[in-house]
Amino acid sequence: MIRQWFKSGSPWIWMTGGAVSISLISVIGLLALIAWRGLGFFWASPVHEFHIQGSVEQHTVIGEIYDREVVPASRVRQSGVDLGDFQGEELTRYLIKTGNREYVELDFRWILETDIQSQSTPHNLAVFERSKNGNFYGYIEQVIENGQPVKGDQVEKLEELVERAVDLNEQALDLQNGDIGHINYELERLRLKERGYELDNELTHERAAELEAQRKALREQYKELEKTLFQLRDDAKRDQVVVKDMRGELVILPLYQVLDFWLPNDMGFFAKVGHYFGQLGKFIADDPREANTEGGVFPAIFGTVFMVMLMAVIVTPFGVVAAIYLHEYAAKNAVTKMIRIAVINLAGVPSIVYGVFGLGFFVYMLGGSIDQLFYPEASPSPVFGTPGVIWSALTLAILTLPVVIVSTEEGLSRIPSQVRQGSLALGATKAETLWRIVVPMASPAIMTGLILAVARAAGEVAPLMLVGVVKMAPTLPLDGNFPYVHLDRKFMHLGFHIYDVGFQSPNVEAARPLVYATAFLLVTVIIALNITAIGIRNHLREKFRALDN
Repeated sequence: MIRQWFKSGSPWIWMTGGAVSISLISVIGLLALIAWRGLGFFWASPVHEFHIQGSVEQHTVIGEIYDREVVPASRVRQSGVDLGDFQGEELTRYLIKTGNREYVELDFRWILETDIQSQSTPHNLAVFERSKNGNFYGYIEQVIENGQPVKGDQVEKLEELVERAVDLNEQALDLQNGDIGHINYELERLRLKERGYELDNELTHERAAELEAQRKALREQYKELEKTLFQLRDDAKRDQVVVKDMRGELVILPLYQVLDFWLPNDMGFFAKVGHYFGQLGKFIADDPREANTEGGVFPAIFGTVFMVMLMAVIVTPFGVVAAIYLHEYAAKNAVTKMIRIAVINLAGVPSIVYGVFGLGFFVYMLGGSIDQLFYPEASPSPVFGTPGVIWSALTLAILTLPVVIVSTEEGLSRIPSQVRQGSLALGATKAETLWRIVVPMASPAIMTGLILAVARAAGEVAPLMLVGVVKMAPTLPLDGNFPYVHLDRKFMHLGFHIYDVGFQSPNVEAARPLVYATAFLLVTVIIALNITAIGIRNHLREKFRALDN
């Protein structure tokens, strides 16, 4: 009976189904763990006040409990800590985020449970999110508006003044990056234009006077915008808040440095839910700050999606054309077989090798040649002869090209020869048969190859470190300055952002939750790109299903 059961193939079906189930559960569990450790960071955690007395000097600590762990008491004693009359074998220690970086030695500190004399979550304890120096914890003592103490509801008035300061800072930032940035960009274009005339010996007095007139007009605009910018910044610096910190000292916080504040110990469940989604939205939409340990990741999201879409636009036509040639036109001989073997072997080349190739060929050779031919006026500063998003897209296009070729060839081989013969018999040329019959029928396979290419390219980091990605990009590859799409610019990437925050951060403990959150966001972006491609593939499959019959 057992032998017949094995011969029937049922055990292998169950084994395959079990392996798929275990793999699926593992992937879902991993994603759930990443989401829990990352997305939980944005929840408004209670802020504790500890009164410490024991193996350390008596003092007060205010902060959030970031982590806790149980450690053997013997190990603690061996490190030189006096546990007094503690008799247990294990004790708990807490990792506390205290913030207030400019006034305390450590942003994070471990506290032993034996040193905690009392612990509470008092009301009116505020958390201030600042543009630099991280969070600040303390009690709101006084709100100062335009030099005068505010009477009445301090919290309500502080919300109004913080919103005003944030709005003014955003206006100043938009002005600096928008109109002022555009003037600087135009001034640089005029400088390069003048330099080009000099190199070609075409800089006449009339042209020099015209360029100087344009520069003068731009400088006049710059002065007016600069006055507005300074006025916005001065208005934002008008108000302050006096906060009592854990040392018992009164600290004046200028509101132009405060991005938000909240009283987590006074918030209800629904207030925390609203705060959670607000913080999550800022993480997605804002720029990073504080060496990438604070703020958002929008430039990294944009750079990842932009680079992947540019790569897909490049790799798809080349991969499809190569597959069509190999399958439809190339002779079935040893040379063709060697080409196919080479294509398959290319898929196994380490990605860092592609990065070195991209740096040497695309950046230095191709980009340097473009600079010499079309941008001599920019010398010695490179334009395309330096890592940029276009070279990253081309490098990843070569990296994923074998996947698209193999997948497209598989789709072409599944199309019955009778279809081709019927089209040719009705008077169509071979090119018309390919364009109108064969390629549409193979389009689902083409999309499958593109899906695999996108999934691999979006997660690659090693080659990008050589050909375009940076820790902080001052501007996006897309803006309002002509030609609007700047393929020569460097960009940020979610994968490299994870590496930088997790391993290059000056504040590892503060960055740890952001690593999980960014990793979950990267997986989400890849899933979104794949779902979009799968939807297109399914649409094409349904559209050309009649041709299969």
